[in-house]
Amino acid sequence: MSATSRRMTAAELCSRTVVVTEPHASLAEAARMMREQHVGCVVVVRETAEGRQVVGLLTDRDIVTTVVARDVSPSALRVEDVMTGDVVCANEGDSLHDVLATMQRRRVRRVPVVGPQQRLVGLIAADDVLRALTDELLALAHVLAEQVKVERLLRP
Repeated sequence: MSATSRRMTAAELCSRTVVVTEPHASLAEAARMMREQHVGCVVVVRETAEGRQVVGLLTDRDIVTTVVARDVSPSALRVEDVMTGDVVCANEGDSLHDVLATMQRRRVRRVPVVGPQQRLVGLIAADDVLRALTDELLALAHVLAEQVKVERLLRP
């Protein structure tokens, strides 16, 4: 039985290695982190006793559309000045179907995954979903290929 056939959850699908920053960090530093880590976004968090709480998401697109395209000087800007604050998160137990529905409804490509007390667990990107679905399609292709082999053996 494949992963999504048994109801793959957001916790299983997400990447646990997440680049994070705080709201008051400089925008330039966040952009450097994105470049150094080869990522298109950083999750903006607030450190609490319960762990990292998601407060925003900063994407390369946010920087381009809010700063570069408007010819705003980035030197005095903080992450909180540019980030998306109304972030949709997935819960650890959400199904792949639920995550896809959320991404489609909110028109986003990345969704932070949270656990108890809204603590950051990971990040699901559209690439992660595509990989999971590709694995499912490959499994189906193997089933179909095996069926043809069996039929040839039974009915030469």
